[in-house]
Amino acid sequence: MIITKTPFRISFFGGGTDMPDFFNNYGGTVISTSFDKYVYVTVRHLPRFFDYSTELIYSKTERINDINEMQHPMVRNAMKMLDMHELHISYDADLPARTGLGTSSTFAVGLLNAFYCLKGKHKAKKELANDAIYLERTLCDEAGGWQDQIAASFGGLNRIDFKDGSYHVNPIIISPKRKEMLNDNLMLFFTGFTRFSAEIQESTKKSITDKTKQLLEMSKLVDEAQDILENEDRNLDDFGILLDQTWKLKKQTGPNVSKLSIDELYDRGIKAGALGGKLLGAGGGGFLLFYVQKEKQNSVRNALSELMEVPFKFENSGTRVIYYAPETFDRKSVKAE
Repeated sequence: MIITKTPFRISFFGGGTDMPDFFNNYGGTVISTSFDKYVYVTVRHLPRFFDYSTELIYSKTERINDINEMQHPMVRNAMKMLDMHELHISYDADLPARTGLGTSSTFAVGLLNAFYCLKGKHKAKKELANDAIYLERTLCDEAGGWQDQIAASFGGLNRIDFKDGSYHVNPIIISPKRKEMLNDNLMLFFTGFTRFSAEIQESTKKSITDKTKQLLEMSKLVDEAQDILENEDRNLDDFGILLDQTWKLKKQTGPNVSKLSIDELYDRGIKAGALGGKLLGAGGGGFLLFYVQKEKQNSVRNALSELMEVPFKFENSGTRVIYYAPETFDRKSVKAE
C-alpha cells in the first residue's frame, strides 16, 4: 500500500500567463504557494478474490474488469500511461473539488507519485510535474495552464517562469518573519460555488488573442509582487493592493471568470477593510482570498458571515509519500484487459 499527501495551491499573480498558447509567444510568470490542505491518494494491488479487477473510490465507486470501462478519465489514462493493473485506488481531500485550488492537478500529481512508488520507482518533483502536465493536458485533453501541477509537486512559495515549452521554479527569498506576516494577513473564504475549471479555461483560451494586453499587464505585476515580498523596506500591505489590481485585470480575460454574486461578495470584503483579494483559480466560483490587516479581520468576517472561513498555513514540502509498503505483484497472471 502507498499513501501520498499532496498540497493544494494558492495562485497570487500571473494566472492565465501559464497557458502554453500565451507563454510560448510572450513568456509567462506566476507567483503561487502551496498550503496545509491536502489531497490523499491510497493505492494498493487489489486481492484477486473479487469479480472485478480494479476498484476506484472518489465521489462515487467504480468497480471494473476492463480499464477502458473506467469513467474517471484521469485515472483511466494514468493507468494506461504507467501500465498499472489490478488496483484499489481511493481519493480523500481536505477541501472540495472544483473550487479554484488546483484540485485536479493536485490529484494528478499525487496519483502518479503513488503509481510510481507502487512500481518501486522514485521520481523527482520536476518529473512528476511534467508527467502530470502531460496526463492532464495531452492524454485527457483538458484545457488549462501548467502552474497547478508544478505547485503541487514542488510545494513552497515560488515564482514560476514559463517560456518556449518549458519552465523554471524560483523560490521567493523572504524572511520567515515576513512570510509569517503575509500568511497572517490572508483570509480564505468558501463561496459555496463550484465549477469545472477546464470549461472556464477553454473560454479563456479562446479569448487569449483578444486579452493579450491584460495578460501582459498581469505578468508585469509579478515583478512588482516579488519585490514587495523580498524587499524588507517595502510595505507588505502593498501586496494586498496589488492583488486588487490583478483581480480587476483577471476579470477582463474571460466572460465566465466572475459573476454578479462573486462581485458582490468581493465588494463587501473590500468595504469591510480588505486591501485587496481575488477569486482563486480559473474563476466562476470557489474560494475568495483577501489580504486584510489584522485589526480589520473581524470586520471582514462579520461582513462575510454566511461564508465558511478556512484558516491555513503555508507549506514547503509539495507532494510526498507518507506510507510506503509495496506488495509483490505477479504481472504474468494479469487477466487481459
